[in-house]
Amino acid sequence: MERYCGFFIDKPVGNNIFSYEDRKNKKIFVPKLITGDLNDIKEGKEIVFNEIDEDREIKAYGIEKMVEMNTEDGKRVYIFDNHNHAFYFWLKSLKEGLFKKGCTLVHVDQHKDTREPSNYDVNIDDIDDIFRYTNEVLNVGSFIKPAMKYGVFSNLIIMDSTYSLKENVEGEYVLDIDLDIFSKDMDYIPFLDRFNRIQELIKGAKLITIATSPYFIEQDKAIKVLKELFTYDII
Repeated sequence: MERYCGFFIDKPVGNNIFSYEDRKNKKIFVPKLITGDLNDIKEGKEIVFNEIDEDREIKAYGIEKMVEMNTEDGKRVYIFDNHNHAFYFWLKSLKEGLFKKGCTLVHVDQHKDTREPSNYDVNIDDIDDIFRYTNEVLNVGSFIKPAMKYGVFSNLIIMDSTYSLKENVEGEYVLDIDLDIFSKDMDYIPFLDRFNRIQELIKGAKLITIATSPYFIEQDKAIKVLKELFTYDII
């Protein structure tokens, strides 16, 4: 049974907890997961992230569907909106033997996403409990520490600056990309420095997870860069 079948979260849990009491809108949507390709990545019409910033309620619309994609060279890629879903796809892929437990996580992002979750109460041997934990406990900033705590990864490399993008990566790794690395706030790093480095990392990764981060970058821009990453040769 596919757990990501398209559903709403209307309780103050997971990503819906932000400014819940002060918002007019009380629910967010989690899109359906399909097997597809880059052509299936389209802007959606449902609110997937909702927050109040400086007394203004911001309703962020994400992608229409999450996509499980296989590249021509056999790499598995998961594309989704809010970044906490990476936790579920890491554990699912680990169970399928797509990477070795304890390898390196390379996290390319505008943010470190290493906040503490409210708890670590999850059975990582139970995919249903992993799904619950991902959607009801974790949020866009707290999904990495549980993966480290449970030994999914033993080493974390965060690339969020000019210097860190140049860091050498050795051995087996999973690549985790947040497309907000291409947001306006990151324009102090030349676009091609970001683009080319991510393309290099894609080539060596065992698994790739990609968040379109609706609240942090315009989705049309995120989708455009995403498609270019997999279709353009390194410049």
